[in-house]
Amino acid sequence: MTVFGDSINFLVKLGIYDIVLPFLLVFVLVFALLEKTKALGTERARDDKGEYQEYTKKNLNAMVAFVTGFFVVASSQLVSVINRSLSQIFLLLLLVICFLMVAGALHQQTKEGFFLDPKKHGFYYGAFMVIVFGGIIAIFLNSLGWLDLVYNFLKDNWNTDYIASVIFIIIIVGFMAWIMSDPKPKPEEKKD
Repeated sequence: MTVFGDSINFLVKLGIYDIVLPFLLVFVLVFALLEKTKALGTERARDDKGEYQEYTKKNLNAMVAFVTGFFVVASSQLVSVINRSLSQIFLLLLLVICFLMVAGALHQQTKEGFFLDPKKHGFYYGAFMVIVFGGIIAIFLNSLGWLDLVYNFLKDNWNTDYIASVIFIIIIVGFMAWIMSDPKPKPEEKKD
């Protein structure tokens, strides 16, 4: 074992990864959410110029975030779900970054950018966002153990009639959406 490996093992035995880091993560996220939404109210106070300003109730926000962090750390199941989910989300983020590097290598960069402008590539942009969102949902389902339940249910109840019906319905809905969509006229380019 190396010196750094021993130090990581020491931090694991100390509880940094199981208690301190999940607590800090939950505390920061809940505190930031309460500060942004001002859910617990605001108070008015004078600033240096003598004008009244609205300030959030930081002491209440911090206390609620503190208690929430301790409740999460008290549940070992929640901590394990957080640990598994964050590690898998990092893997998905790494895959997205690798995908963007490959896409960037294959496209010529312009002033507007080079990858999936929502105005120009609406369908591809939407499809990419749906795929990434589906990946995040699958990661959370997998970390909760629900993905295995769904897979086992599908494996046990697999029937080609059901699959053919679902594919047929998807094709019909897609065809109807394509027919009912209004084609957007392309704006005419200005001639100088």
